[in-house]
Amino acid sequence: MQKVTFAEFGGPDVLRLESAGEPHAGPGQVRIAVRAAGVNPVDWRIRSGQLQHVHPVELPAGLGIDAAGLVDEVGAGVRGVEVGERVFGAGSSTYAELAVLSAWAPMPEGLSFEEAAGYPSVVETALRLLREVGVRPGQTLLVSGASGGVGSALVQIARERGITVIGTAGAANQDYLRGLGAHAVTYGEGWVRRVRRFGPVDAALDVAGSGVLGELVELTGDPATVVSIADLRAPEFGVRFSGVAGSIPEALAEAADLIRRGRLRIPVAKSYLLADAAAAHLDSQAGHTRGRRVLVL
Repeated sequence: MQKVTFAEFGGPDVLRLESAGEPHAGPGQVRIAVRAAGVNPVDWRIRSGQLQHVHPVELPAGLGIDAAGLVDEVGAGVRGVEVGERVFGAGSSTYAELAVLSAWAPMPEGLSFEEAAGYPSVVETALRLLREVGVRPGQTLLVSGASGGVGSALVQIARERGITVIGTAGAANQDYLRGLGAHAVTYGEGWVRRVRRFGPVDAALDVAGSGVLGELVELTGDPATVVSIADLRAPEFGVRFSGVAGSIPEALAEAADLIRRGRLRIPVAKSYLLADAAAAHLDSQAGHTRGRRVLVL
């Protein structure tokens, strides 16, 4: 079996595609033949060692949380899923030909494996952030870094809940954000003034880590109404840093429901071969993504 691993913390060049022993599904788990694996910012933050104090890993280690594929082994106590079923979900070391999932659901009709691999942790993160920031229907939410995977999910889920969304992104992604139902604002000098044109901001979410926490607190007037998943300096601003995952099964169920009703669609910005995981990390770190990046097998 081929698997992406790293034996030291560092840049994308530490990633290696190597032969590895096959994992097996334990109780309450399934193993899948991976067809696509999602590339998340948390993956390269783990690889670089940024999260070692909150998410320690023992080296050498694999990478990857999200995946979609075909069930090929069912663990003890698992019911309602059969070998050969198309599923998407979350587990560990999903940058591999075979991976074990601890949470999964049937793939919604009409989704490719590439598309499905982009949803699990992205939707979980979006649901968690909306819950933690406490924004309510009728209020206005500012999303900093709104065109990426988590941002795209946040905009669509918040709009579905009756929340007005202002999203910041690069100039090339303004029409994309408007298409999702957000008021789009470009980064750069004067962006706070441009946000204020749309009225008061009740809550703000930082999903890009672009050093704007002070401005987000300024816009909402209260650090308690700002949450970040990307800026480790959040406590310095009195802002909550959200790093503990919530319920993946809940996220999969909500994602499937929204997809079926045509209320959620996260495009695949680019697909990479498993051997090109380093290139995927480089591109992910560069930001300005529209939707998701995935590895395909």
